[in-house]
This record gives sequence, structure tokens and C-alpha cells, in this order.
Amino acid sequence: MTPALPRTDRGRLLLVLALATLVTVFTATVPLLRDWFDLRVYYGSIDSWAHYGGRLYDYRVPGTTYGFTYPPFAAVAMLPMALLGLHTAIAAALLLNLAALAVILRLLAGPSWRRHGWFAWALTACLLALFEPLRDTLSFGQVNLLLLALVLTDATLLATGRGRLAGVGIGLAAAIKLTPALFIALLLVAGRRRAAALATAVALGATALAAWVDPGASRFYWTRALWDTDRVGRLGYVSNQSVQGILARLGEPDRAVWALVVLLVLGVWAMRSRRAVAAGDWTAAFALTGLAACLVSPITWVHHLVWLLPAFAVLVRAGRLRVAGALYAVLCTSVVWLWFDDASGVDGFLGGNTYAWITLGLLLWLPAGQLRPGLRTGSRSTSTTTAAPVPAAPAIIPASVQTDPCCCRTAAATAGGVVMAGCADVPGAPSEPTASTFPADVKPQSSSERASSYTADPPPS
Repeated sequence: MTPALPRTDRGRLLLVLALATLVTVFTATVPLLRDWFDLRVYYGSIDSWAHYGGRLYDYRVPGTTYGFTYPPFAAVAMLPMALLGLHTAIAAALLLNLAALAVILRLLAGPSWRRHGWFAWALTACLLALFEPLRDTLSFGQVNLLLLALVLTDATLLATGRGRLAGVGIGLAAAIKLTPALFIALLLVAGRRRAAALATAVALGATALAAWVDPGASRFYWTRALWDTDRVGRLGYVSNQSVQGILARLGEPDRAVWALVVLLVLGVWAMRSRRAVAAGDWTAAFALTGLAACLVSPITWVHHLVWLLPAFAVLVRAGRLRVAGALYAVLCTSVVWLWFDDASGVDGFLGGNTYAWITLGLLLWLPAGQLRPGLRTGSRSTSTTTAAPVPAAPAIIPASVQTDPCCCRTAAATAGGVVMAGCADVPGAPSEPTASTFPADVKPQSSSERASSYTADPPPS
């Protein structure tokens, strides 16, 4: 049952202010803050590369062993940071991430987003502020929200029958970070060869541009850095919530075992995604691909799990509000950090991999391809008649659906950080640089050594 919400604007404003206060206190005191550590890596690498002639992949944040790990095109895309000071770059990154989040919510909510009103969106913002992967993405200064926005733009183009440019967003995302390349495989599985070819061409073109800008950096990345997982962090670190992370914490180093499990995961993904596309359910197909990408990637830090947001949208749309709420609550708890020191034993296997189990469970059981008649997301137009709405279980309106006007007003509710609309009674070795631009960081976070997504051993003082 949906809890009763204030009916007056004054009551709603008071509720939002109270929730915002609680979220602020929680964020400032309970979570382990990251102190913009990843953004410091990006900024220092770009600054050394652009201004001092340093080699892109040689840079290390002073006092740590961490440097740039993305493909060279990511550095080219980040070059505007070279014109900014560090604090200005942090502010710009925060604004870009918030803008990307707004785009993501808009794309997942669909054309009905204007109906939700400020109250529903304010509640959604409060809930999302507690979501650990999102907290980490913002606090680290990560790029995952920007990549997710690019990918979901293509999903919306495909869902609304405007697929002429579909593939550009995926191609750019894959050139910045390798994980989104699985979405190109989704386009092939879906039989969208033109979109897959466009995504591939964009990714290759962006990669070629980076090679032209700095041939040495490109040669080093594709021949050496890409294959050196030690540059990113320890596979067995508790923040690594991928299949490889599970196996590493079990002490299983055999790559053949990992490859076999990855093939099984990809088989399930291909089967379920094909069914979702056949039903015109592009949102579910993209959600399943994000889940599979998190599982098969050798390293999936907790902040990478923002790729689970489309899966929550699918759960809400399908009326699985209790499931969405329960999973959302777990992903707000930072529960995996309880096994930071020791993830051995049965409790470590179950609890230390909690987020990976959630991702796997969603891949296996996410309601996909089960849209009601008239709500298919693969066509340009939809039926003019829809099933009668159920007030107790409002559904998220898919991005391509034009809802039939109804006499009842919009009821706004939130679950799992997604806004829903329905009818109701009430409206993610080399050398030290010669020029660093900021003091050495003793740790990649401000509260505790557990906050690092990179290594169980804190950086040297």
C-alpha cells in the first residue's frame, strides 16, 4: 500500500525539507566520503599531459599509486579541464553529473514526466541521494552517469522509431570507457545492424582521433595498460562487485573459470534481451545489458552500479514496487563494507558479494518483454486504449508511450529512486610527474580508508 502523502503544497514542502535535512545529515556523517578522488586522477593526468608534456599514463596522484586508466579518447574528451582550476573542475563535474542524472530520469520516465510535478521529483532526488552507487559516483567525480545518459539516449531513439542516429551515444560511451561496448552487441542481438555499424564507426573514429592526438599514449594503452588490471586495483577488493570479484575473494585465480562463468552470463543476457526486443521492450533490453556489463567486467566498483537504475525503472513500471523498494534499501546501506577486512567464510561469500547477487538476480528475473497491450516501446505510435490503472500499483510510463487522457489526476510516488505516474484519487609505475597542481592526498577519501574503491591497502602516507 502506498503511504499517504501530504495533499497541500505547504505539507509537501515541509516533507521535502525534512527529507532533505535527513539526507544532508546522513550524507555528511554516515557514508564514507570519497573527496573527488577519481576527478583528481583525471585532472592531474590531463594537466600534466596538456601543460607539462607528461605522458598520459605515467601520471600518479601525489602520494598514491593511482593514475589514468581509461582509453585515450577519454583524455581527449576531458581536455577542457586543462583550462580550469581544480576547484572549478570539481564544480563543473558535479553540475555535469546532475544534468546527466536529470536526463536519465527524463528518459526513463518518458513523455509523462511533466505530470509528476515538483513534489514527486523532489522526493526522487532525496531517495537518489541515499543510493550508494550514485553517492559514490558524485563523490568520486566519476563519469558513469554521463555514459548512461548517452546510452539511454540511443535506447529512446530506438524505442520511439527514430533510430536513424541510434548508435552515436553508444559509440561515444564505448570510446570513453570499454564497458558500454556490450551495448553494441545488444544492437547486433536485436538485429539493428545499421545502429551497430554506426556505433562501431563512432567508437573507432573517436579512437582514431585520440591516436592522432597522441600516438604514443594510444600505443601504450592498447598494448600494455589495457591488459594490466593492477593499474586499476585489486580484483579481490570488496568494492569489486563483479563475477571476477567474487572468484577473486574465493581465491580462484583461474581465468578459465572466470571465462566460463562470463559465457554463461552472456548466454542468459542474449536470450533475455532478444525476448525483450521482440516484445518491443527496449528499456528492459538496455537494463539487462547494463546488468550483464556489470557482471562480466573484470572490475565493477560499487559506483559502477548506477547502471542498475534502468532495471529499477523496469521494476517500477511492472508494479514490483516492494521488490524495487527492498533492493533499493539494500543498495543504500553500504552493507558490503562490513566485510572490508575479511570476506572469507560463508558470511563473507554471501554478504561481501551482496551487490553482485542483486545484479545477478535482476539479470535472471527482471520483468522483461511483459508490457501490457498498447504499451509496446518499439513503435512510433501506440494504441489509444489502455488497461485500467490500478491506484495501489502505479506504473512508470515507458519512454515512447503517449498516454491516453483520463479523467483522474496524476498521483506521484517514488520507489527505488524512480518517479512513477498513474491514476489515483489524489493528484560507475612509471614516473612521478614533475608538476603537480595540488597537495599530496594521504587517502582517496576524507572519512575512512574503507572509502577507496581501488585497493584494500591505503595509499602510502
